[in-house]
Amino acid sequence: MLARIAAVRDQIRPSERKLADYAMAHPGDVINLSMAELAERVGVSEPTVARFCSALGCRGFREFKIKLAQDIAGGMPFLHQDLSVDGELNADGGVPGAVLAGKLFDRTIATLMQVRNNLPADAVDRAADVLATSRRIEFYGSGNSGTVAEDIQRKFFRLGIPTVAYTDSHIYFASALTLTQGDAVVAVSSTGRTRDILDAVQNARKAGADVIALTRSGTPLAEMATVSLVADIADDFDIHSPMTVRIAHLVLGDILSIAVALRMGDTLQERLKRHDRAVDAHVSEKATER
Repeated sequence: MLARIAAVRDQIRPSERKLADYAMAHPGDVINLSMAELAERVGVSEPTVARFCSALGCRGFREFKIKLAQDIAGGMPFLHQDLSVDGELNADGGVPGAVLAGKLFDRTIATLMQVRNNLPADAVDRAADVLATSRRIEFYGSGNSGTVAEDIQRKFFRLGIPTVAYTDSHIYFASALTLTQGDAVVAVSSTGRTRDILDAVQNARKAGADVIALTRSGTPLAEMATVSLVADIADDFDIHSPMTVRIAHLVLGDILSIAVALRMGDTLQERLKRHDRAVDAHVSEKATER
């Protein structure tokens, strides 16, 4: 919930942003307040509190407080801790490796737990059903998301489904125009607002293809997709912040590829065995030549 608040903060009304800022700064206080008390403390109306809860996907103030309390109990305050090491430097001014490693591991683990707890099981099933029956799957992404798209595509091509990954916006814009019903696109975007990705996805949908999105909730990409697997992560992009959203998207890609593989059953297992035998024989032959 804390991550979701951070993700939607810039998209909601100014009065609701006041609630977002207060909830992120004082989550422990919020869970002990009534709607009227919270509204008075922040200086907004009770209907504004109700709209704020709705924008976060909650059916009411009570559900919002429950989810917020679960965040606190699950150790989510990492979202409000940067990777500053002030006061933890070595005598020579360097950063102790153990300090840095601990901060990065803790933040990454907490992020993955957050995505796991907020991932609807039916979304995984619906996405896997689409991909398992697709004639062709194309993977789109730019920048860091392009690296993720390529990684996921490398997992899928072993399944025997024609696949390709594009990270050049001009290429995936044009390629999406060639798709037809029965094809699918997996679009990866940490922001869900990249214009090039949105244009390509729009082309794919108009052509009749399905789109699986790995992105944030409530974004244009999430709304355009056939199925969205969301990772609402408050990711910073300065040099001192890890790209945890990239790691989350890689895990979501693993989930999709394994879910599709399980749907393909014994036929796929036999194909993978033949593939592994051929690769082993090829490697042995190359070693002999050397």
